[in-house]
Amino acid sequence: MISQRDIILISFPFSNLKESKVRPVIVMSNDSYNKKFKDFIAVPLTSNLKLRDHTILVTNKDLESGKLIVDSQAKIDKIFSIEKSLVRKRIGKITRETHQHIKEMFLKIIC
Repeated sequence: MISQRDIILISFPFSNLKESKVRPVIVMSNDSYNKKFKDFIAVPLTSNLKLRDHTILVTNKDLESGKLIVDSQAKIDKIFSIEKSLVRKRIGKITRETHQHIKEMFLKIIC
């Protein structure tokens, strides 16, 4: 079961659709949506901490459970939908506060 606020590892396809790399993402879609559909909405995480617009730093202190290997940035402007079949494993869950911060930044981008 995929739940909102989960950090999961996915097999992320490259643009050529022939290769993929395992990457962490944060599940943003709500649990009702996640139960109903074969895909879910996610925000990618990156370990590249280069300062850029529309990112939020996510560290172990931002997790309710689990552990990140390295501090990461959530790339809010790169939100996407992906099939659940590409999920490899769950590695943690962000706090409600961090989730709210991500939602607020996303709304600033689209409003």
